[in-house]
Amino acid sequence: MNEMDSNSVITPENLQALVQEVMPFGKYQNTLLADLPEEYLLWFNKQGFPKGRLGELLQLSLLLHIDGSRKILDPLRRPQQTPKPKKSAIIKFD
Repeated sequence: MNEMDSNSVITPENLQALVQEVMPFGKYQNTLLADLPEEYLLWFNKQGFPKGRLGELLQLSLLLHIDGSRKILDPLRRPQQTPKPKKSAIIKFD
């Protein structure tokens, strides 16, 4: 991952932005930045993040994925934005 000072990036404003701002282009256009798949963020890490605020927020989103702390965003989401848990597959044997 690119060198990034996590203390200057992990701010209340940036965490709130992850659950309010959407990806403006590409395969995941209109997806909340907080909900972008880790694989997509890793692709940006390899190819280069966009310049400016968007790039910083994408790096922050990846950081939260990698260190397993994405749940800190849940209280910041609006109720309809909270991701629903994935349903387990039910296998029936007859």
